[in-house]
Amino acid sequence: MNSPASLRTRSQILQQRAEGIFPGGVNSPVRAFRSVGSTPPFIESALGAYLTDADNNHFIDYFGSWGPMILGHAFPPVVEAIQRAATRSASFGASTAAEADLAERVLACYPAIEKIRFVSSGTEATMSAIRLARAATNRKLILKFDGCYHGHSDSLLVKAGSGVATLGIPGSAGVPEEIASLTLSVPFNDPEAVAAAFAAHPDSIAAIILEPVVGNAGCIPPAPGYLQMLRALTARQGALLIVDEVMTGFRVALGGALELYGLDADLVTLGKIIGGGLPVGAFGGKRRFMDLLAPLGPVYQAGTLSGNPLAMAAGIATLTYLQENAAQIYPQLEASAQAVAEGVAAEAAQAGVPLTLNRVGSMWTWFFTTGPVRNYAEASRSDTAAFARFHSAMMEQGVWLPPSQYEAMFLGAAHGKDELAATLAAAQNAFQAVVGA
Repeated sequence: MNSPASLRTRSQILQQRAEGIFPGGVNSPVRAFRSVGSTPPFIESALGAYLTDADNNHFIDYFGSWGPMILGHAFPPVVEAIQRAATRSASFGASTAAEADLAERVLACYPAIEKIRFVSSGTEATMSAIRLARAATNRKLILKFDGCYHGHSDSLLVKAGSGVATLGIPGSAGVPEEIASLTLSVPFNDPEAVAAAFAAHPDSIAAIILEPVVGNAGCIPPAPGYLQMLRALTARQGALLIVDEVMTGFRVALGGALELYGLDADLVTLGKIIGGGLPVGAFGGKRRFMDLLAPLGPVYQAGTLSGNPLAMAAGIATLTYLQENAAQIYPQLEASAQAVAEGVAAEAAQAGVPLTLNRVGSMWTWFFTTGPVRNYAEASRSDTAAFARFHSAMMEQGVWLPPSQYEAMFLGAAHGKDELAATLAAAQNAFQAVVGA
């Protein structure tokens, strides 16, 4: 029986209203908090490292709009840039100088990108990159990795991670078998599986698409030399290497995972971090591939909101600040992430809770399992019920973690010593709830 309205929180009332309007009451499935067994708070505002909900509860934020809030929420230069742009109109559907201004900043950090095209989301970026790869190679098959999520386009929902893994869905209804059959999926960090796929489908694989650091099955780093093996293999086989940096771009280093691991790519996809958190994505790469796009070539891709002026303004402000302050920001992010990630892992050990920490820079996951986590199969052995108890206990103490065992956590430059200390104190209490269950 529902509680009287006077006894329910405003977030609960808003959720009940939303459930009558939206499927599951949400516009993106993981927001529903189903896997952690609770009701999602509704956000009213955010500032720096904190979220404030409809009941005026404050939470230290460790998902940062799923990654892009690297400088913190409502970062003043970004807010000011959006306000200035908005006075000139929110959309033109025509070219602006700001598009090239932002593109030049991206290209300066990504030598692998010789030309770029802006789109409106990471899903659109990966979908377009795959179309381009198929056209460039005249091949149909795409190879991806189990548990890696590259957006919700039909061909990429085969053994996807993120919300698909969270909800226990093997793929998605509505994806025709004919389309699904064009996508091969193999375990991450398994060179033999990749080689076997190419051997079984000679001259048929158009591209490998991968998250260089898996983030949508939880944070899973590449084994030493693994990414370089994929680069060499695709080159030998005449396939393209598409590196999906929607999550890692400008996050694990100024030049993303390509810089961190010394990797080259044929095509690169980027997401909302290049728009300061606004809806934006991009795909880019070698000139010979990008020039296949219309109006120069036969590959069609378009979008009225591509290069949206508000997103361009926010992106220019974000990337300019990161470029000018990289020498301070990235070491700070590394130190802060190490302190909180390892500190919480130490609290788990003290409480006798099995936990494996994977971390790359300022993204990480605490897997509630023993032993290494090198792929999705090993991640899926996690005790999701224990994670759900931990998540709820942390929320009660004002720490908002991603509501899924299979998502990475992020912090930003706004997380300081006070936030880290409060998080460690909350974790100490939360592990008692895990043990006591």
